[in-house]
Amino acid sequence: MAPSSDPTPAEPSPRPKRPASGRGAPREDQPDRRTNILLAAEKLFALRGYHAVSIRDIAAEAGVPLALVGYYFGAKHELYHAIFETWSPAIAGRLQALDAVMQEPDLALRLERVVDTFVSPLIALHQHPEGQYYALMAARDLAAPTEESERSNREFFDPLAHAFIDALMSTAPGASRGQVAWCYQFMLGALLHFLSDRRVERLSRGENRAADPAAKERLLAFLLGGFRAVLGAPGSPSRPRKR
Repeated sequence: MAPSSDPTPAEPSPRPKRPASGRGAPREDQPDRRTNILLAAEKLFALRGYHAVSIRDIAAEAGVPLALVGYYFGAKHELYHAIFETWSPAIAGRLQALDAVMQEPDLALRLERVVDTFVSPLIALHQHPEGQYYALMAARDLAAPTEESERSNREFFDPLAHAFIDALMSTAPGASRGQVAWCYQFMLGALLHFLSDRRVERLSRGENRAADPAAKERLLAFLLGGFRAVLGAPGSPSRPRKR
């Protein structure tokens, strides 16, 4: 059964609007230069990766003097971390949504809602004009972590992962944490690939569109089938398998 769509609206509301003007726009049209720097860095890090972006690139994209980037944020890795700090309310919102899901007494329905609560916000964020670069940046860092991203992963994403693993364990009482942790990683990998993949259009000979939100129900059904097969979660006749 496909999960209901009600658990988690995922509006990336903590962020200010991206400036309408483009690269190198006059400063008088962009009064909040600190925000412009954050938005420019987020976009470039998402598209190129941490090591392929320089402070000079960020300053040019934001339309600010080079020295201003260091004035507001210090070193490049501090600016990088500041982006995730800015988005921390969105992570807090996901944890609150998960708390609400945990009140569901039916374990089969709870599993569906936990998986939906994990998947739907990131897909919605990726489709939102103010969240697409953050979603790509987070996907890049989780799929291919670097020394610079490890701090953000530990501070922001590890607590989220532990909360979802706990929630998944509650739906499959016979499963060990080790089993559920693997399933969580499989779920994360499928979601990140869904968000970042571009080959599906070629492989489907044009029938599919990359990161198509209409394919979300297929992704959810695929993930739920995997959980039930491996963990013997509600909805499956199997029992948890030994590692």
